[in-house]
Amino acid sequence: MTPTTAQADHAPVDEERAWQAVMARDKSFDGRFVTGVLSTGIYCRPSCSARHPKRENVRFFEEAGEAELAGLRACLRCRPNEVSRDDEAVNRALKILDAVDGVAPGLSELADAVGYSPTHFQRVFKRAVGLSPAAYARARRFDRAGEALSNGASVTEAIYEAGFGAASRFYEGSDGRMGMVPSAWRGGGAGVVIHWSVVPTTLGAMLVAATAKGVCRLSFGEGREELAERFPKADLVEGGEDFARIARDVVAAVEQPGQSRAIPLDVQGTAFQQAVWHELQRIPPGETRTYAQIAAAVGRPGAVRAAGSANGANNVAVLIPCHRVIRSDGSIGGYAYGEAIKRELLRREKAQTKL
Repeated sequence: MTPTTAQADHAPVDEERAWQAVMARDKSFDGRFVTGVLSTGIYCRPSCSARHPKRENVRFFEEAGEAELAGLRACLRCRPNEVSRDDEAVNRALKILDAVDGVAPGLSELADAVGYSPTHFQRVFKRAVGLSPAAYARARRFDRAGEALSNGASVTEAIYEAGFGAASRFYEGSDGRMGMVPSAWRGGGAGVVIHWSVVPTTLGAMLVAATAKGVCRLSFGEGREELAERFPKADLVEGGEDFARIARDVVAAVEQPGQSRAIPLDVQGTAFQQAVWHELQRIPPGETRTYAQIAAAVGRPGAVRAAGSANGANNVAVLIPCHRVIRSDGSIGGYAYGEAIKRELLRREKAQTKL
């Protein structure tokens, strides 16, 4: 199969991987291709619950239109040429929330706009996006505040432009979500104390850095210079008694990845990035997911590349386990700190699950 304009947001799927997805009825591949069954003249979604056809009778198509040009008709069971009602409702709701310039509509108003009951739509939306409508609306307001700050607006201007009725609402809402004060978005950490250390591990030297709220950077092969580039105006303090305890827990998490540890994090990201990071943390130790599966899990099956970018934007290696994501063809995929470290982390996690 070769990529088309309609599939520009999808990574190509080779035929062997496509057949594996069909046999597994993998919903994360729905929308990435359709399965044409030449013996019946029907094409289906990869996840179709109908009896599996013989491999020699199957041909894969990038989209429904290609299958229909080949003389095939849509399956009446899985309806591969239709967008599901739930997907359509969620997409409409996202457009409404993304367009809001002030106070976002409440759950009842939003559900009414898309033709659902509030309780049911709450479940549908959260399953698709990973956040409730209210949480998504709050995240979008913080995103807009960040965008305004990056464009040169003052903190006060950014707060009101983002739709917060009062500055206190912004600061109350940001507590526990962002860690750093809002001016740090534009000011490179101005007014923030970051304790740090480069610690030895069996995977190599590792930079650990934390604010008063949690770990803000965990990386291999970096030191104070790289940290200063990220937070040029922060007060960087090496070591510290409280920080030493966090650093020990972080080292233990690297040496024995996958074991549960309550290590606080201080990370920032867009609503989409946060949804991806949350989904990464839900992957059981010793298991992997593909970029396509992560995109589907956060309700954006067409955003495979964006999921990959969000994966790469993770600032705390291991603690947000981006090493558990692989390519759709089963290959290990890239990793910011090299494939050798990624493979070793996965090996250690699998070994821990067998104990």
